[in-house]
Amino acid sequence: MGQMTVTAKIQISVSDDEKTLLDNTMFAYRDACNYVSNYVSQTHDLKQFSLNKALYSTIRERFGLKSQMTQSVFKAVIARYKTILENQKEWIKPCFKKPQYDLVWNRDYSLTQNCFSVNTLYGRVKLSYFAQGMDKYFDHTIYKFGTAKLVNKHGKYYLHIPVTYDVEETSLSDICNVVGIDRGINFVVATYDSKYKSKFVRGKEIKQKRANYSKLRKELQMRHTSSSRRRIKAIDQRENRWMQDINHQVSKALVEKNPKHTLFVLEDLSGVRNATERVRMKDRYVSVSWSFYDLEQKLIYKAKQNQSTVIKVDPHYTSQCCPVCGHIEKANRNKKKHLFTCKNCGYQSNDDRIGAMNLYRMGINYLVDSQVPNTVVVE
Repeated sequence: MGQMTVTAKIQISVSDDEKTLLDNTMFAYRDACNYVSNYVSQTHDLKQFSLNKALYSTIRERFGLKSQMTQSVFKAVIARYKTILENQKEWIKPCFKKPQYDLVWNRDYSLTQNCFSVNTLYGRVKLSYFAQGMDKYFDHTIYKFGTAKLVNKHGKYYLHIPVTYDVEETSLSDICNVVGIDRGINFVVATYDSKYKSKFVRGKEIKQKRANYSKLRKELQMRHTSSSRRRIKAIDQRENRWMQDINHQVSKALVEKNPKHTLFVLEDLSGVRNATERVRMKDRYVSVSWSFYDLEQKLIYKAKQNQSTVIKVDPHYTSQCCPVCGHIEKANRNKKKHLFTCKNCGYQSNDDRIGAMNLYRMGINYLVDSQVPNTVVVE
């Protein structure tokens, strides 16, 4: 039995007075985070004990934060720095721009009588919430709340609560189906499964809509006005939400249309940005900004919910290798026509489908190498 964490985004209802209390708390918390961030930038000190010793009294007096809030500020800043160090490998000072507030379960917030009790600078307030679609998460015999984040989006207040629950883990010996998934731009995904069936999700409409967003963004950038900059920001947020929704629909369909105990095989595209150096300049925006990672993450957690597994494999030659005879040659693939023709045996098919077929084969080999009893039909 393993554990899984999802984020429940719960809207809360607040009055005008309560908005003032929450806003003041969020602004003070943000300013305290920036104060601590400046200190860490100078000292490179990421130990909560020493930060507490050096800054605790100052934070409480200067920003009016309570004891638990102050400790939460230290944790938030330390976590942000550690993420930057892990990804960028250098000391870059993070800036906390948006008002925020991290709340520890049963300390800064709790659930009582169908209301959230939330701690503020001026004491606790009880806030009702909209439970539609979120009802199941309030069964604390199954779901456990973690440290939440209070956010304000377009004048509406939300608690983003990480919810942890137990899920049954899948053993490789239970795998009954393998699906190779080739991700791309012409087709968002092309799949090949143990029933020797292929499916495609076209990317043409998505590519066109993103091109329209890019064109509009360039036109606004040429104006150099404050209103155009606000418009660009709004467009970026709208495009991101739309693309995330596409990825949600695609990953959901992949999981729901395959049985439990399925092994999904993806290419490891962690170096996709470096590969753009070989792409024409006018095509680089599409290659770099295409949200492969978001689709991957959504598929991983949805598959886990369905007692399935996702693995990532080496992507080299998956579109150049013939799945019939194994011949590898760059000339096998015609990128302009999206056609694969083996120069050795003559096997011909869509190049994205070939990638999915090779990923499927790699999934089969993964099971064999793991010495799992052969429960999957092999060609």
